[in-house]
Amino acid sequence: MLTRFATDYLDALVTDFRPAPKVSGRLASFDGLLMEAVGLNLPVGTVCQVGGKTDGVEAEVIGFRNGRTLLMNLGGPAALLPHAPVRPIGPPGEAEVGAALLGRVVDGAGRPIDGLGAIRGAGAWPLAGKRQSPLDRGRVLQPLDVGVRAINGLLTIGKGQRIGIMAGSGVGKSVLLGMMVRAARADVIVIGLIGERSREVADFLETKVAGEARAKSVVVAVPANHSPVLRIRGALRATAIAEAFRAEGKDVLLIMDSLTRVAHAGREIGLALGEPASARGYPPSAIAMLPNLIERAGTDVTSGGSITAIYTVLADGDDGNDPVVDSARSILDGHIVLSRTLAERAVYPAIDVSKSVSRVMTDIASPPHLHAARVLRRHLATYEENRDLVLMGAYRAGSDPEIDAAIACHPAVMEFIRQDAASSVTLEDSVTELTGVFGDG
Repeated sequence: MLTRFATDYLDALVTDFRPAPKVSGRLASFDGLLMEAVGLNLPVGTVCQVGGKTDGVEAEVIGFRNGRTLLMNLGGPAALLPHAPVRPIGPPGEAEVGAALLGRVVDGAGRPIDGLGAIRGAGAWPLAGKRQSPLDRGRVLQPLDVGVRAINGLLTIGKGQRIGIMAGSGVGKSVLLGMMVRAARADVIVIGLIGERSREVADFLETKVAGEARAKSVVVAVPANHSPVLRIRGALRATAIAEAFRAEGKDVLLIMDSLTRVAHAGREIGLALGEPASARGYPPSAIAMLPNLIERAGTDVTSGGSITAIYTVLADGDDGNDPVVDSARSILDGHIVLSRTLAERAVYPAIDVSKSVSRVMTDIASPPHLHAARVLRRHLATYEENRDLVLMGAYRAGSDPEIDAAIACHPAVMEFIRQDAASSVTLEDSVTELTGVFGDG
């Protein structure tokens, strides 16, 4: 008995003591953002420690050139020396996901920044997502109430739709986004604050995701002063978290502010890698990255869940033909354009109805609703075409019945578009008001 016990005990102690090689390289060049290392053979996306643990910095592998591994700095400035050690510390491309993240705020690397301790019990999901067949995506057939009268009535959004809010700086994108977040009915809200001001993170949490909404929300915050790699990782992480909840059958509202800052981060990386600059200084990879990100949202036939995605798109210089704006408009299922002219007239939200569209509205709205929306659009377009004549007094009443009707209806049109930022109008009330005023036109 004792012999058998001793034999079993010794067998249990048998271990393979063959030494495993430690992968390590050396820093060959460093210009503050882009690093080159020699002696490494790692896949793109691997996170490495450059230098020592106390005086080093983290970097991510982003490519290869002439036998050298290219890395992008993930942190701030570091006192690195030539030939500093470069060691891999993390595998490429996984995000922590699941219910453990609800109510939490994390950075682009997934580290909690809300002071509530470590995140425990989270699952894993690929940062780049899981590729799906186009037939795995369902149609958008159910409307989503966003609490904004003009959007509910004229640009109705559906569950699983991808829509962009496009405007120049200071026109009210973030305010409109907050109105939609407060009123939207969703199981989970995932918010990616990418490349924006640090002040806006606390402001967004305290004013727009307060109360009950905070408990079902996940915030990924990567301010503008963070590394471009972290900004892109933040966008990928927010989308991955939303995908994991959708796979559980939940209806997810994904907010990303802003898509343009993600493209700017891609531009920084592309130019650092030596890509040729094309339209407005954007290399091809920066624009090509947007479809890969946007196409991950939508409905899932298998699980029954959905990701309704709302992206803000900054039109640099109020240019509606900016490459990012133009690319996003061609991929999204609709866009809401905010007008600086309306904002200067104190019309908030400053939605330019004539330039905005929801490509799924005909599938989710009733015929009377669609008819009333077309009537309002027709009156608004007629008034804007003849606005100068009316203001100069060059138009004589009775000359054109359509212009007369547009002038008579214009106060009602502007009243329908205007809405106080603190108020919320349900989808049912919006449709009732719209059809009641413009349903007989």
